[in-house]
Amino acid sequence: MEDIKKLFREKFADARAKIVKSPLRICPLGAHVDHQHGLVTGMALDASVNMMYSPNDQGYVRIQSLDFPDEEYFSIEHAPEMIPGFWGTYLRGAVLSLGRSFKLKRGINAVIRGRLPIGGLSSSAAVTTAYLLALADVNGLAIEKTDLIRYSHWVEREFIGLHNGILDQAANILSRKDQLLFMDCRTEDYSLIPRNPALSAFDVLVVYSGINKILISTDYNNRVDECKVAAWILQEASSGRVMPFREVRLRDIDEDAYRAHRERLPGRFRRRADHFFSENRRVRAGIECWKQGDLAGFGKLVFESGESSIHQYESGAPQLITIYDILKNAPGVYGARFSGAGYRGCCIGLSDPAYRDEIRRRIHDVYPVKHPEFKDVYQVHFAGLDDGARILADPQR
Repeated sequence: MEDIKKLFREKFADARAKIVKSPLRICPLGAHVDHQHGLVTGMALDASVNMMYSPNDQGYVRIQSLDFPDEEYFSIEHAPEMIPGFWGTYLRGAVLSLGRSFKLKRGINAVIRGRLPIGGLSSSAAVTTAYLLALADVNGLAIEKTDLIRYSHWVEREFIGLHNGILDQAANILSRKDQLLFMDCRTEDYSLIPRNPALSAFDVLVVYSGINKILISTDYNNRVDECKVAAWILQEASSGRVMPFREVRLRDIDEDAYRAHRERLPGRFRRRADHFFSENRRVRAGIECWKQGDLAGFGKLVFESGESSIHQYESGAPQLITIYDILKNAPGVYGARFSGAGYRGCCIGLSDPAYRDEIRRRIHDVYPVKHPEFKDVYQVHFAGLDDGARILADPQR
């Protein structure tokens, strides 16, 4: 945080400065189902995107990133177009998203930095929320958390073109330390389930593969469409009617209808439906394990989610599968799976803090040998949990 404060004071020297902390997130159970209006879980990490900002009274947005060399600088009345892969795209989208509902008069001056590798922990949702919170603050806008989720989701879905659900934004905004977020992505109802005192201590293990691709250039959107086609086939088989393709989701299919007509689904479409319905069952079972303090049972379900992601949803890159296989056989790992879409980024797990050194050794002994092209960029981290995104009025905190 000190490097952010130092650069901000050098560039802007504004005593009105505040800091926004917007955490990275994991989804231990509920993989690849939010875009089908499924059931999900989430936790915010103590690793975050941090930004120090103050109002720009002339209506300009001027932001320096400590992770990228460029400075983004434009008028809030003329946000530039989306540029795939450019870090400033999320800032442009945040301005446009709020601008759909409000007349923004003030911009922001800011310095921003993220922690932990980009890819798989939803740094995109974290950074978008940071911009939205700062812009709303300097313009005196009181925005409910559920509305903030929708503004952030608009940026990725409508501005950038990623057909994802609201999991990332919900976990980033709604999470509370030591509580498990449970959300129904169809109704958007959610609850925060307190940690059972009997639950064993655990780390959130994050293993960065070294792969960092833009999701809209992967099979992400193709998988979404395959799920919707599966829903179409099941809908027609069970009722003789189909919803418009843009609207249909696997959650629209009753599980009894899925079981009755599953054999009608060809190949990959059956696998996508199998993953969806089994993952929803895992979420429900995982919530009960969490409530009972059964970390071993919870972790077993996370491993099962990982297996289904590989074999039913078919999202794993070879490098991520290598990491998953290492963690599956490493001592002290309760459960592991890919984080995010599974085409890049990280494999995450829940692990016993007593086994940190052994887990590191297992990964260091295998991964750089099997994937030497990533030997200088892969990383192993152990994180804790934290509250969701918030503004700190005192820059000293």
